[in-house]
Amino acid sequence: MSSRASLRRALLALAVVALSLWITLTTPPRLGLDLRGGTRIVLQTEDGPTTRADAAATDRALEVLRKRVDGLGVAEPSLARSGERRIVVELPGLRDPRRAAETIGRTAQLTFHAVTGAARGPAGPAAADGTRVLADPDTPGGFLALAAPALTGDGVKSAEAVLDTATGRGWTVDLAFHDRAADGWARLTGDAACAAPADPARRVAIVLDDRIVSAPGMQAGVDCGAGIGGGSAQITGGFSAREARDLAALVQGGALPVPVTTVEQSTVGPTLGAEAIRASALAAVIGLACTGLFVTVVYRLLGLLATIALLLYGLISYAAVVALGATLTLPGLAGFVLAVGIAVDANVLVFERAREEYASLGRAAGRDPRRPVATAFDKVWSAVADSHVTTLLAAGLLFALATGPVKGFGVTLAIGVLASLVTAMVITRLLADLTLSLPAVRRRPAVTGMAALGRLRTGLARRAPRLMAHRRRWLTGCAGLLLVALAGIGVRGVEFGVEFTGGRVVLYTADRPVDADAARTAVAGAGFPDAVVQTTGDGDVSVRVRETGDGEQREIREALTRVAGPVEAERDDLIGPSLGGELRTHALLALGLAVAAQLAYLTVRFRWTYATAAVAAMAQDVLLVFGLFAWLGKPVDSVFLAALLTVVGYSVNDSVVVLDRLRELRRRGGGVGLADLADRAVAQTLPRTVNTGMGALFVLVALAVLGGDSLTDFSVALLAGVVLGMASTVFTAMPLAVALEARHPAPAAAPPRRSGAGAVV
Repeated sequence: MSSRASLRRALLALAVVALSLWITLTTPPRLGLDLRGGTRIVLQTEDGPTTRADAAATDRALEVLRKRVDGLGVAEPSLARSGERRIVVELPGLRDPRRAAETIGRTAQLTFHAVTGAARGPAGPAAADGTRVLADPDTPGGFLALAAPALTGDGVKSAEAVLDTATGRGWTVDLAFHDRAADGWARLTGDAACAAPADPARRVAIVLDDRIVSAPGMQAGVDCGAGIGGGSAQITGGFSAREARDLAALVQGGALPVPVTTVEQSTVGPTLGAEAIRASALAAVIGLACTGLFVTVVYRLLGLLATIALLLYGLISYAAVVALGATLTLPGLAGFVLAVGIAVDANVLVFERAREEYASLGRAAGRDPRRPVATAFDKVWSAVADSHVTTLLAAGLLFALATGPVKGFGVTLAIGVLASLVTAMVITRLLADLTLSLPAVRRRPAVTGMAALGRLRTGLARRAPRLMAHRRRWLTGCAGLLLVALAGIGVRGVEFGVEFTGGRVVLYTADRPVDADAARTAVAGAGFPDAVVQTTGDGDVSVRVRETGDGEQREIREALTRVAGPVEAERDDLIGPSLGGELRTHALLALGLAVAAQLAYLTVRFRWTYATAAVAAMAQDVLLVFGLFAWLGKPVDSVFLAALLTVVGYSVNDSVVVLDRLRELRRRGGGVGLADLADRAVAQTLPRTVNTGMGALFVLVALAVLGGDSLTDFSVALLAGVVLGMASTVFTAMPLAVALEARHPAPAAAPPRRSGAGAVV
């Protein structure tokens, strides 16, 4: 063993754990609307001078507001159209509704003007030719005469708040223009640079909602006629950090197509409720404890070390989420469920390989049990890297292209995967090196968990299954299951949740504060288990369900009356989907690109035949979960979407490990047929598949039993996905890979050249 390498791992692990512990103890988490609550704002669109506030204009305004909210740094917001002219905005964790309403409700009409000279006040509206007079922010009591707008905010590609320490200007907003607008900006600044240094016409005015926010003068280095190239500009004005971020959010989102006014703002409670959150936390603790106990029983000392590393994984990943300011929500936590499975999988992969190496080394392994572990870490690195990279590709694309809950899933998944890589390949290896070097451990090799291959592996060694001999049978059976799933989708249909379809929101008022959990239980008992129930703490209860008739609403009202006393319906609105068309489009685009990126990566790392088999098995798992939910009549909502993304990651990860072993066996050669090698790959990795699946199932079963109604569908989707993911690797990915390789065999490798007296080069 290299003592220098061990020292480097020890220092890295100590630094990561210490930093994570410090962040955990000093930084509070940001909880989402479903876990903590936040701000609820109701906006109403108004007719403009040349526009009418109809449903189409309200939908366009909603998408602009969504971009603004993302720019405010609020993760996983909920925005939906209510009726024809109202927009409901829910901002998790934000406790300043007045500031949020002022920022997102502004018209934000950004224009860029040439300055024609100084002027006398007062400021006034634009003339018929577009010229106007506005107050000069840099000259108290002064005014500037402006030409018609040369550019509008539509030409801005991005806006970012930046702390300018180089020039001492403090917080500024950096702008980047689209190509055509960049040319217009160069012409505008080039014309201004032709004016004399003291002439006001040497300045360019940046106007936001009829107010000059910045009027920079052209420096001496700007050439007359050439202007400022590169398609960038900077808004200065002595902004604070908050003002700069708010201004960047307004510019980034663009101008509202119609004016909006705030008709309601309030602070609302969480959508899940304290009881559901406590049950979820208890289920997670029980599930992880069972996972740790299972790994310890199977792998003994190495399993105990992996359990310690798993606890440190939880600390590191939580600290990373808190440090980045990400918002913790239920869909985001789904990313952690997948990452926990990957973290367990990496350890199990190493330990199973260590058992093989221990058996091959014989007595030498007993003298130094660190040798088989070190060899195992080196040999599994390829499979671990491939599984982590494919998952990170999906997480990165989901974060970059999607919005809302899908974006939150990508953030937490990426963090969890990176944390699992550190804990499995650095911390677990460090703990193993230190522990296996102890004399007491060397004298008792059985305690390490490597001395025995395990019952499953021993049984497979005696009688290896010949699965690939019947590959057509397995593929036919899988095709039959797909037909059943597609029949469910076609016959029963996919029941989209209220987040996708919209529905009805009724605001009830009571004479006293209403307990949130009691209200949820009452509404669920009335036959609406999927209803979104929120309370404001002052007697208001908001109930969001699919579009229902007056009879169903009467049942909800009677149920609330039994737990809160007499209630009155203060407002009754039809509401559009909170997961709007743009979000769905972005989610599908991100998912499609993620699958394409995984296919391309696996093609490079393996062959296109292997990549196609892995992606086909993943697509099969997704369709089967969809079909299961269609037959069961369960709703498809944001929570189901997060679970489905988890299934995608788990399925590909499982297939990659087995295909990596097949590739390794093929490299050894030996004249064995591909079908027999595939059987060996399945047999050698099956213990890892079963043990990893069991680790994930403990957590999911605990969530299904203890998590309550809000987590049942989530747990069912993940349970089905994990089981299907394990089965599809053996019965779909491997048979399909063998069949594709038989039809499209890899080109034969060139024989090695010989040099001199038979030396191979």
